[in-house]
Formats: sequence, structure tokens, C-alpha cells
Amino acid sequence: MEGGNSPSLQLQQLPLATAAVSVQPHTDSFSYKENLIGALLAIFGHLVSSIALNLQKYSHIRLAGSKDPRAYFRTKTWWSGLLLLVLGELGVFSSYAFAPLSLIVPLSAVSVVASAIIGIIFIKEKWKPKEFLRRYVLSFVGCGLAVVGTYLLVTFGPNSHEKMTAENITRHLVSWPFLLYMLVEIIVFCLLLYFYKERNANYIVIILLLVALLGSMTVVTVKAVAGMILVSIQGTLQLDSPIFYIMLVCMVATAVYQATFLAQASQLYDSAQISSIGYILSTTAAISAGATFYLDFMGEDVLHICMFALGCLVAFLGVFLITRNRKKPVPFEPYISMDAMPGMQNMHDKGIAVQPELKASFSYGALENNDSMPEIYTPATLPIVQEQHGPKGVSAPPYRVLEHTKKE
Repeated sequence: MEGGNSPSLQLQQLPLATAAVSVQPHTDSFSYKENLIGALLAIFGHLVSSIALNLQKYSHIRLAGSKDPRAYFRTKTWWSGLLLLVLGELGVFSSYAFAPLSLIVPLSAVSVVASAIIGIIFIKEKWKPKEFLRRYVLSFVGCGLAVVGTYLLVTFGPNSHEKMTAENITRHLVSWPFLLYMLVEIIVFCLLLYFYKERNANYIVIILLLVALLGSMTVVTVKAVAGMILVSIQGTLQLDSPIFYIMLVCMVATAVYQATFLAQASQLYDSAQISSIGYILSTTAAISAGATFYLDFMGEDVLHICMFALGCLVAFLGVFLITRNRKKPVPFEPYISMDAMPGMQNMHDKGIAVQPELKASFSYGALENNDSMPEIYTPATLPIVQEQHGPKGVSAPPYRVLEHTKKE
């Protein structure tokens, strides 16, 4: 009986095994197709956003270099840049609905590469070929490394594709790995904020760590909002769930505070340092949040995870080399600093340079005759007391500032 039933059992199990084998490649193909769509949307969005920002920058530079009295928002170039910027941000936003979070976030290196290429193409100076290659060799190497890193990210990115329904998002939100991650992140954020606000620790790493921690929550909520919108478009309404609006409010709030800290960092440090360090810290924090909240790497083999990590490191190195080669802006000083002149002592105890109040003339009183001007508009002069030696050979200060009033 057993021997006679075994062939029939094998024949009955064969179609099931064949069906199971045939379904798996279809699922992998569908996952890779969604990854590819999300990656292409992210690359397109970052590329268009980079072009848009350079267009707006070109509009500002063009108005500053001409006698055109128009404001920047009255030019077609600026509005074209704004429309392209909106289009690019929509592309990046929609990419989160298709591909995993850990795959989309590192692709922001495309914007750095695009800005470097646009800067080289539209460069104003004329360089000899040898000088050009020597000057921009780091940018070329960085662009190549960023492209290689992007290829590794797209090829070995995680294949976790879960429908962003309200039920799934709520289940992830109350899971113990994410709650533990949030507890650690809140503690670290509060400590960094304490040192930044109370101890005046204005280090670039501290400020950009605050930005990265906020950004990790921003991308988590962005993926939830974008995914729920996509599921609603496909036929299953998710916009009536309270979790959608909770994620939407968190997305807007974290994005606003993130922009605030970025603005503070841009006032203290160079944009190249902010781009490179911020990209590395923000990408690392966002990948950690995606791996904890959405379980992006669940079920992935070790080889894919290692190749994905290698792609991130290569992209990090490429962005670092690109931003390292940027010119540091030279600050413009609209007046002469008296303490910068050789042999001159400082005019104030706190080391602040002297700048007379400019009311009717840009002259400091040395190159223009001010005899015909009213007394109140005449810049105050600084009488100089000749060097006098004391009885014991102790020299007095060669210069002394005398206080003047309007009556004098």
C-alpha cells in the first residue's frame, strides 16, 4: 500500500513544488522592478533639484552683476528653477513609495555629483588642460566613486517590499526594536541639544548630528505618508486613518526643525563641510532607522548586506572628495580694519575694528575734504599722540584714542 501510494503522492506534490519555484522568481523580479522604479525616481529628483538650485543661484548672480533693478522673484530664471525644484522634490517623495528607505536615502549623492559637474561645465575661468586636470582631479575621482557606489547600492539594495497600510505602520510603530531605537535616539538628541544650547558647543559634528537624528525621523514618516498615498491610489483607502495624519504632522515638524539647524550650521561653517559630513551622518542615521522601523534587511543574506555597505562607503568617499575640492568663499570686508595694519594697535579693548558711521559720504576723512560738510556729518578723527618716553625709559603707547562728542 505504501509503495503503491508513493508515486501518486509524488505526482501530486510535483505541481505544488513547481508552482512554488515559479512564484519566487516572479516575486524577485517584481521586487527588483520596484527597486529600479524607486531608484530612477530618486536619481531623477535629485538631478532636477540640483539643476534647479543652480538656476536660482545663477539668477541671483546675474542680478547682482548687472544694473537690473528687478527683484529675483520677478525673473523667469528664478521661477524656472522653483518649478524644477518642486518637480524634483516630488520625484524624491514618490520614490519612497516604491523602494526601501535604505536604498533611497544614499542616492542623494547624485545631487552632489550633479552640482560638481554643473560647476565644472559652467566655470568662468579659463584654465590650461594640465592646470584644469590638476585642479579638478579630486572632483573627477569623487564623481567616479559616487557613480560606482550608486551602482552597488541599486544592485545590492534590500528587497523588502511591504504595503504601507495603516495596520502595518501601526504594528511597526509599537514594535519593541523601534521603541528601543527611539529611546536611544531621544536620549542622544537631548544630550546633544544640551551641549549645543547650554554649553555653547557649536561644533559642526554636534549640529549635523542633530540634523541627522531629525532627518532619520523625517524619512521614516515620508515613506509612511508616500506609501499610504500610493496604496490609496491603488484602491485601498488609507487617508482616513489617524496614523496617516500623525505621520504627516511628524514629517512636517521634523523637516522644519531640521532646516532650522541646517541654517544655523550654514552661518558657522563652510557649505562643503556641511555637504560631506551631513551626507555621511544623515545617511547612516536614516539607514539605521529604516532597518529598525521597516526591517529593510530582514531576510537578506550576508553577501548582499556587505556589498550594500561597501556601496555606501564608496559613495561616502566620493562625496568627501568632491566637496573637499570646492573653493572656500573669501569673506568680503566693506571697511578697512585698523588693527590689520602693521604697527597699529587695536582701537578697542575687545578687539573690534573701528568703522565710522556713514551718513553722507563713504570717505573716512582722509581722502576727501570735509570742510564744506556740516559738522554732524564729519567723521571723527583720531588724534595721534607722539611717543613720549618716561623718566625711567618706559615708553608710553604710541597711539591713544581720544573720545569726542558732537560739541567738540
